[in-house]
Amino acid sequence: MVVGRPPRRGLGVSGVPVDPANEDTFRSWDGPGGEYWATNAATFDESMAAYLPPLFAAANVSLGERVLDIGCGNGVTTLEAARRSAPARAMGLDLSASMLEVARHRATEQRTANVEFIQGDAQVYPFEPGGFDVVISRAGVMFFADPAAAFANIGRGVRSGGRLALMVWQGIEVNEWMTAVAAALAAGRTLPTPPPGAPGPSSLGNPDRVRQLLGDAGFGGVDLTGVVEPMRFGPDTGSAYEFVFGLSFVGALLKDLDEPTRADALAELRSVVEAHLTPAGVQFGAAAWIVTAART
Repeated sequence: MVVGRPPRRGLGVSGVPVDPANEDTFRSWDGPGGEYWATNAATFDESMAAYLPPLFAAANVSLGERVLDIGCGNGVTTLEAARRSAPARAMGLDLSASMLEVARHRATEQRTANVEFIQGDAQVYPFEPGGFDVVISRAGVMFFADPAAAFANIGRGVRSGGRLALMVWQGIEVNEWMTAVAAALAAGRTLPTPPPGAPGPSSLGNPDRVRQLLGDAGFGGVDLTGVVEPMRFGPDTGSAYEFVFGLSFVGALLKDLDEPTRADALAELRSVVEAHLTPAGVQFGAAAWIVTAART
């Protein structure tokens, strides 16, 4: 039995229907946050490259299957899904107009006709009932203010027997790219731990919570497989430092520091980046879950 409240729709700051609870998230992704990821699309894609094969192995997209990509960003995963599903269409949904612009440009460059990119909030988007055979997401479903409502809404768009394959981060404690950067910027402070389940990169790191959310949303056979692959932030320390410096949580950790303390924290961050230089570039440890389920 599917539970969860019916979608609430409000008009976002750009006229895009969003759940009122997701307004702040929308402002970030459709503003500086999304612009940053669009500008650094190539670096981000490279950092996540090792997670694409296990995600698509789990999704097992076949010719003629209709695919929905949640939080599609700059479009790499949607375009790959479209290639595998042709002639059926693949739809990418994201909050960021800047990233969707990159995705559409890539589709034109690659001459991919069976793909569409739409700006919207998956928590309230009016999906065609049973309109998709497969739902995928690469690190795009961890930011919902109300994940129960979001997955229930997504579930309405999946046909009975349809599949879901998600890549989500495991807990902060096993993701060095979060812990090492945060420790470098602590500047003597004891940094608070995000409340369990709070929207953010590791909000779906608890397997029991994931099983509960998807089960309540009408999915069965929920399975989580761990994948441990490094995050590569650049070929050298200079480019990697600039990329890490632009991460949203880095700005949040720096904002309350006075100038001398901020300078010291950034010097420590640079040292941490330099310490992670390998022959393959600057790499930090990372761990994700590949989540699979079927619509009941």
